Amino acid sequence: MELGGIAFDQQGWRLAVALGIGLLMGAERERRKGEGPGRAAAGIRTFALASLMGGITMAIGDAALVAVALAFIAAAVLLAYALGDRTDPGLTSEVALPTAFLLGALAQLEPQIASGLAVAVTILLAARTQIHRMIQQVLTEQEIHDGLLLAAAALVILPLLPDERVGPYGALDPFTIWRLVVIVMAISEAGYIAQRALGPRLGLPLAGFASGFVSSSATIGAMGARSRRDPGLTRPAVAGAVLSTVATIVQMFIVVGATNRDVLRETTPALASAGIVAAAYGAFFAFRALRDSGHADPVTGRAFELKSAVLFAATISGILLASAALHDWMGNAGLTLSAAVAGLADTHAAAISVASLATSGKITPTDAVIPILAAISTNSITKAVLAITSGGPRFALAVWPGVAAVLIAAWAGLAASG
Repeated sequence: MELGGIAFDQQGWRLAVALGIGLLMGAERERRKGEGPGRAAAGIRTFALASLMGGITMAIGDAALVAVALAFIAAAVLLAYALGDRTDPGLTSEVALPTAFLLGALAQLEPQIASGLAVAVTILLAARTQIHRMIQQVLTEQEIHDGLLLAAAALVILPLLPDERVGPYGALDPFTIWRLVVIVMAISEAGYIAQRALGPRLGLPLAGFASGFVSSSATIGAMGARSRRDPGLTRPAVAGAVLSTVATIVQMFIVVGATNRDVLRETTPALASAGIVAAAYGAFFAFRALRDSGHADPVTGRAFELKSAVLFAATISGILLASAALHDWMGNAGLTLSAAVAGLADTHAAAISVASLATSGKITPTDAVIPILAAISTNSITKAVLAITSGGPRFALAVWPGVAAVLIAAWAGLAASG
């Protein structure tokens, strides 16, 4: 590789990444080290040299040398801490310096990962005031507890579950089902944060739209749980639920287009019609929520209810069992039936499967349209069931017309194009 006429081999580039990591972290620490006799020991030069030292020792490839260099950095940090200003008991710079060394070493093996981690660490260092204020003054003890519960569900329980099919018909995957629980909890957390930041009347619709790219069904379940917990938020929750369908349609455009452009062209009238209706219905409820003069109190309470997330996963599990039993009973009677059964759980997977058949020449792009719409139709059933089980009758009666209108618009768009 050449840069400005100078040739850099792979090793030279990785050492440059190590130096850049040190300069990035050191620039942030330089601004906080202060001046005069009481200033902190490590600034931009120290961090740059420490990170470069990590890169050089790792490039040499001697594990003992890396250990000795790291021990030297640790000893220097301990000495600087012992001789430094004791009015500030913090250890941030003392911990950050060995981190810079290790990131410099990691850059010789995985430069992209090391660079990304360096940016994340620097952001963490720079956001000290905001983080302290959020933990001490903004977040409540219950909100911190909910965050820890989400972290445990995602980082402790999920990796321990088997990722294989079990149960009747082999329809249940414990890893996938618990991942749905984590998704619902994360969506609820995102919606709660959006409410705290923007207010419920704007935050929930925006959170619903963004979460729809993860799972529209999960979003409807999470919004229903929020509506059941606080009936005053039904309108913005309905807006978020329906707007999640807009994200689903956008994602459908992307995945079908990436699989087969001809199938995308055939399905565009139906998908565009469905997306327009979903956006209009969601915007209607969002507008009504914004005009609502009530419920402007600060958002408090819990970010999510674990019981609601588990109920959602149980509902999905029941649908998967029912669809597996149907498939076992009727077999592969036709592509449309298979796509419809798959659509009960995941619209995009069914659409990708059908579009892939068109790519391989087993069906024509025109033949792919009906099965894809069949998957969207059965997925609407899943959304309707989740709306009533998670949000209750009031939430469901507001969401169902939107889901039905989107489905009718999709089939109408197909009929009009024909």
